[in-house]
Amino acid sequence: MHRLTPDIMEVRMTRLQREAVDALHRNAPAPTNPTLAEQRAGFAQALSRPLPGDVAAHETVLAGRPALDLTPATATGRGRLLHFHGGGYVLGSPGTHAGVTAQLARRARLRATSLDYRLAPEHPFPAAVDDGLAAYRALLDGGVRPEELVLAGDSAGGGLVVATLVAARDAGLPQPAGAVVFSPWADLTLGGQSMRTKKDADPIFTRQAIQAFATPYLAGQDAAQPLASPVFADLRGLPPLLVQAGSNELLLDDAVRLAGRAAADEVAVTLRVWPQVPHVFQNHFGHLDEADEALDEAARFLSARVQAGHGAQADRCLDPEEPENPEEPGAGRP
Repeated sequence: MHRLTPDIMEVRMTRLQREAVDALHRNAPAPTNPTLAEQRAGFAQALSRPLPGDVAAHETVLAGRPALDLTPATATGRGRLLHFHGGGYVLGSPGTHAGVTAQLARRARLRATSLDYRLAPEHPFPAAVDDGLAAYRALLDGGVRPEELVLAGDSAGGGLVVATLVAARDAGLPQPAGAVVFSPWADLTLGGQSMRTKKDADPIFTRQAIQAFATPYLAGQDAAQPLASPVFADLRGLPPLLVQAGSNELLLDDAVRLAGRAAADEVAVTLRVWPQVPHVFQNHFGHLDEADEALDEAARFLSARVQAGHGAQADRCLDPEEPENPEEPGAGRP
């Protein structure tokens, strides 16, 4: 009899987990011609996960939009995470993603605010970007220091994170400490080669399904606009980025090309691709080892960025050249 070493057992368990997740997506029921309300309800049912017991949640309002505040018991009181949910700009809400947002927040020890930005087709582009920018501005105006503010989002929410950063820069606002994006939808022209090369590997999407989200969001507008498709944006001046994706997704090239564009524009960027896992695999935390590893990595990145920003702020406070009163001319943020 051959004994299985712990390493071999772990490899086999991880493979079985990946196969189970793949089967879960491929065998998911697909209603024929569902209404928009049915799509949204089905999406919520499929994604909703319970909150950890040590994370308090309460509804709030940010920049005139509903939002969900998630405060882990582990939060240090310093730093804030602004989160944008996925769903193709058509589906989803802070509630559908509360479970994974809370997991990220508690691991990073950050209070999180998840924005209920406006969705298409009722509110096409650029409504989501306008809401993202307004929420970012409202946090700054409310006293959150940019060097202690970080952003995160998945899929369309990941694209929205980058678009919001670009819009904030163009509006003359300071950039946050950093941002994490999971499987970002960053090219609404659907121009990535993985749209073709990963069509059999992706257990969730077809090209037609992704186009069905792009069409109502764009409402006839140019898909290559930088704020709709950040792979075409000038990313100079953006903060450090962490981009995560799975190899089994049609949007793989969105992540790869976004990271490449950021690097070319002198942005500090880290790209991590986990093999044989699907789009936004982080949603499978607790059931897929790679999901927990990815969330831990993202949390470490966000926490480190906030800590670095806090240290820089402390150094400035000790600088005799800096004015003591932040309201004095030339002090503070633009």
